[in-house]
Amino acid sequence: MNKTEARERAQKLRKEIDRLRYLYHVENKLEISEAALDSLKHELLNIEREYPDLITADSPTQRVSGKAVAGFKKVRHDIPMLSLEDAFSFGEVQEWETRIRKLRPHATFEWYADPKMDGLAVSLVYREGALEVGATRGDGRVGEDVTHNVRTIDAIPLELREPTVSEIEAFLRRHRGHCDANKARAMFMYRRGRLEFRGEVYMTKRQLEKLNAAYKKQGKPALANPRNAAAGSIRQLDPNIAEERGLTFMGYGFFGDHGLRTNEQRHEAMKLLGLPVNAHAKLCKTVEHVQAMHEHMHKIRDSLPYWIDGVVVSVNDDALASSLGVVGKAPRGMIAWKFQAEQGTTVVRDIAVSVGRTGVLTPVAVMDPVQLVGTTVTHASLHNQDEIERLGLKKGDTVIVEKAGDVIPKVIEVLKKLRTGHETSFHMPKRCPVCGTAVRREEGKVAIVCPNRKCPARRGGGLRYFVGKSAVDIHGLGEKIINQLLDEGFVNEPADVYKLTVDDLKQLEGFADVSANKLYAEIQKHRRIPLDRFLNALGIPGVGEETSLDLAKHFRSFAAFRNATVDELRAVDGIGDVVAADIREFLDDPAEDRMLDRLLKEVHVEQAAAPNAGGKLEGTTWVFTGGLETMTREEAKEIVRDLGADVSESVSKNTTYVVAGTDPGSKYDKAKKFGVEILTEREFLKKVGKGRE
Repeated sequence: MNKTEARERAQKLRKEIDRLRYLYHVENKLEISEAALDSLKHELLNIEREYPDLITADSPTQRVSGKAVAGFKKVRHDIPMLSLEDAFSFGEVQEWETRIRKLRPHATFEWYADPKMDGLAVSLVYREGALEVGATRGDGRVGEDVTHNVRTIDAIPLELREPTVSEIEAFLRRHRGHCDANKARAMFMYRRGRLEFRGEVYMTKRQLEKLNAAYKKQGKPALANPRNAAAGSIRQLDPNIAEERGLTFMGYGFFGDHGLRTNEQRHEAMKLLGLPVNAHAKLCKTVEHVQAMHEHMHKIRDSLPYWIDGVVVSVNDDALASSLGVVGKAPRGMIAWKFQAEQGTTVVRDIAVSVGRTGVLTPVAVMDPVQLVGTTVTHASLHNQDEIERLGLKKGDTVIVEKAGDVIPKVIEVLKKLRTGHETSFHMPKRCPVCGTAVRREEGKVAIVCPNRKCPARRGGGLRYFVGKSAVDIHGLGEKIINQLLDEGFVNEPADVYKLTVDDLKQLEGFADVSANKLYAEIQKHRRIPLDRFLNALGIPGVGEETSLDLAKHFRSFAAFRNATVDELRAVDGIGDVVAADIREFLDDPAEDRMLDRLLKEVHVEQAAAPNAGGKLEGTTWVFTGGLETMTREEAKEIVRDLGADVSESVSKNTTYVVAGTDPGSKYDKAKKFGVEILTEREFLKKVGKGRE
């Protein structure tokens, strides 16, 4: 964008971020996710980096969030509680490292990495070893005195612990030559004067669940997230309420001249003095070691009893970190490397329309690139015109996009306060954008459809689906090759795939004898097709992988399925009136009937095996979410099916088990909501007899 556009965008962002941050930090209200708010702030920071003269004194990037609220005594921080610059990728961490190394080209850098707790930052001041003041961050310079509530937290000592002589001497030996031994020894032994510590007050996952369950019974609204839970609890005027909330504490900072010279030493000292610190915090010699630690924390985050949203990376040497100074209101020597967000903000530049294999027209948001869960997202399905109207979406809008695990990205909210007045409305086309046929919307349905069965988009999409991994699974027949075969006129329907010769394939771009023979052999290997995969491959509306399995298990042969009445189809578990009618309509269509006859001359559809009666998992229903380490999800599904279980793609009250791997999606939350038993991968393997005792 040019400078004029950047100025206008920055002004809009500042106004909206200020409004949202006030709600979040002062009112403890969460209007959009923390990830989405971070994304807006990051966009503003990037604009100001590109155009430094656009930075204003009141920009959200130049000040610490929060404000002291009425009802609490104000506390002035001797050392400001600064905000941190955010990074969202290893590349951004490397850029940060490069910037600060340029300022101190001859210095030796080491890094201290500490998991970033998702709680409320507090300052704890001890005098002569006794807790004197506990205060919130507030605006960074002035916070709220919450000593009465801090004193209710068991993890915060009212008197600092006195380390043993052997502990003190062991500490000094470990850091010989790298600390002032006399000052440090005196501090540990006598704990005289003023000692200030900082850390996060937080609520454990179990405690938040317990509290929300109690609130539900009492008809109270649930606490939205751990930070709001901690903030709302620590800022109660009645300490009895704060005590009931069951808060805890994790230290991350120890301030003042006490003979300590590194962040690592300060963390060790906090632990010796009785303040909890994160056991995963560690010294890293290089940023590559930081990267490994970040990846490890991301991998184990779901198994931790508390929430973390990244890793704070600091220059380990105190003097070096101090010499780097402050940029805006953030210390140059520290950065918060956030985990890849499941939500982010971006701008919808256009809305394109794609035509799927069943002829359904789907509007697709074309967006500025945004990083979500480690991938660059530029497109998101908008599903249909009804969804666009529900969102109130226009071309040019700033939106919140969400991507959880392997789920297709989706637009979940429009940030209408960031509109400029140049946004334009969108309406679905009246004709198919591929073949020009007039589209139609069937009564009672939201989908708009191209009725032309010869539409190139329908043919291409249907063929790609037919040969795809979840259907017939012919390796080497990807989108590019299917498009070439269509363009050259070699294929028009699935039966044509099996009529291809080696000479036909050699005419395709990039093919020679070896590659043509290899693909030909692969096609021949797939002339025998399991019934469930064949049914899925046909692209019948409403019939996906799991429905195909249910149909195959029920009818066992394609002939029985092909001749089934609507009533017989409705008798299959999971098949309702709409899907049963759609299946029968597909089978009764003369064009589809002829296509099936031609296809059945080329392939043999295998009969489904009889159900595994009496299997150890008979009568149970399983749902899988997230990635598995020892096998694919499809392999896991086959295991439970072989043991007599049913597999579902959605969680309901009838679900028996949900197996949650890495980065589980919304199914995990639904399982908790319905009280369904959730298994880890290890527990799953043990239950099906494949795990180690």
